Amino acid sequence: MTQSFYDRVAGELTEIDAQGLTKPERIIASRQGPVIQVAGRDVLNFCANNYLGLAGDERVVQAGIAAQQKWGAGTASVRFICGTLEIHKELEAAIAGYLGFEDAILFAAAFDANGGLFEPLLGENDAIVSDSLNHASIIDGVRLCKAKRYRFANSDMDELESRLKEAREAGARDIIIATDGAFSMDGYIAKLDEIRALADKYDALIMVDDCHATGFLGPQGKGSFAHHAVEVDFVTGTFGKALGGAMGGFICAKKSVVELLKQRARPYLFSNALAPAVCGSSLEAIRIAQGAEGDALRTRLSANAHRYRMAMTDAGFDLLNGEHPIIPVMLGDAKLAQDFAARALELGVYVIGFSFPVVPRGQARIRTQMSAAHSFDQIDRTVAAFTQAGRELGVI
Repeated sequence: MTQSFYDRVAGELTEIDAQGLTKPERIIASRQGPVIQVAGRDVLNFCANNYLGLAGDERVVQAGIAAQQKWGAGTASVRFICGTLEIHKELEAAIAGYLGFEDAILFAAAFDANGGLFEPLLGENDAIVSDSLNHASIIDGVRLCKAKRYRFANSDMDELESRLKEAREAGARDIIIATDGAFSMDGYIAKLDEIRALADKYDALIMVDDCHATGFLGPQGKGSFAHHAVEVDFVTGTFGKALGGAMGGFICAKKSVVELLKQRARPYLFSNALAPAVCGSSLEAIRIAQGAEGDALRTRLSANAHRYRMAMTDAGFDLLNGEHPIIPVMLGDAKLAQDFAARALELGVYVIGFSFPVVPRGQARIRTQMSAAHSFDQIDRTVAAFTQAGRELGVI
């Protein structure tokens, strides 16, 4: 055993803690929902990605149970060997049909979807132009690819056009503009209408990660591209947020693209197939999301976000502007964010302080997230708790 290695690991952990950057894992003893049980008591939950409130919905739960009873716990195999079940094909058809694409491919996680997209499709003669605030999974997926990389400041269309010009002048064969549909730490929605215009001008493809958009943004919750009424070439997404809250990712695209990905995408070829229970729950969540009930849930979610944003602004908190249900409360200092989250929990509200490396240094925050399952009373109680914590800690 090399003790120096373990001493270095211990030292790094000590340094992380000293900077207030330790990210504690609090144990939840209940289903996901607007109220959860933590440390033996019920607290309000305002940091889950449970946008439509379906993670604990009994219909979604029972659909997952029924799928597991029929298909078993898992396939014990990857898809191309003996891991493709009928329910996998049903889910691929359902998500592609819901979002308006020809076909879809499933992954064990949305991180894998972004990790498996670029390398099979692009080579050293191609280019990727990526937004600076893109999710880590997009960044890692781009790194796996031999295409030339360009970067533009978040939603800066002038800089995006400059990068597109550079790529074209450098002789790029194909160009993909890669962006989050909604940026998970800030709640900003990508300017896909303007990106679409630039893509048309420079003959580029568009890839959108809609993990924080599918199910609740745009008509029928089809996502950020539907929100802006534009078409894109590739959409990656998840069943781990609005669409049931379990796990698993997907890519929607033209059928030929999906076929190529199934032949060459390494996270697909070398990972076990998505568990049947996840597929069953996700199918039920899609059924709810694309119908009239989904419309009602989206209306409620929007109303909740508006009420919370207005009340927190009136209380004197610094919020990032936006229209998304992600509403970051900006605090700046990492230790202050951790202290605020701890005090909020004492006051009955479960939230998490976000700090480096999840967000840039000096931009620590409490990322609050609204759900359609929240009541106005729960929102008002949360604002009251935040106001008390904010006064005690000198935030407001």
